[in-house]
Amino acid sequence: MAPAQGSDRGSEGSAAPSGKTGSPVTVDRVTHQDVPAICTLYKKVWDSSPAGVPSELVKAWQPTPLEFTSWMSAVTYFAARREGRLVGILGCEVQHGSCHLAHFAVDPELRRQGVGTALVAAALDWAKKSNATSVWADALVGLVPANALFPHLGFAQVGVLHHHEFGQDVRLFERLV
Repeated sequence: MAPAQGSDRGSEGSAAPSGKTGSPVTVDRVTHQDVPAICTLYKKVWDSSPAGVPSELVKAWQPTPLEFTSWMSAVTYFAARREGRLVGILGCEVQHGSCHLAHFAVDPELRRQGVGTALVAAALDWAKKSNATSVWADALVGLVPANALFPHLGFAQVGVLHHHEFGQDVRLFERLV
């Protein structure tokens, strides 16, 4: 279980180039006030999910505000913002000295503009401060953006779980910190 979230919102202070618009992407810790915007982002991301993703999986990845609030009890979440608008989300949980990246989503209109990179940078920093020795993530094989992002950020593909989530193959990525 991850350490409890504190009220140090903004302490991560990550920023990444934002690509086309020139506006910086900032990353900070999520608060309960962010929950409605987070649920809206997940809905937007998964409403445009790639063909072949089972509907049960899409539904599981679109939490209600109450469901997301319960996720927050065991996971530390970071939000990426551009011009004050929530445009990405990433959860981190440390177990057995390793940090798992969970519930990663970036607004489809802002992909390839530094949002995912800024979120992962904040997660790597948090993992290091939490004394994790590695960071790992999983992604459905059909989720092309995630499968491209992790190797680009120095993660190695370390395995594949066949027919793991609702019959879908899942790639595992890891990076030492």
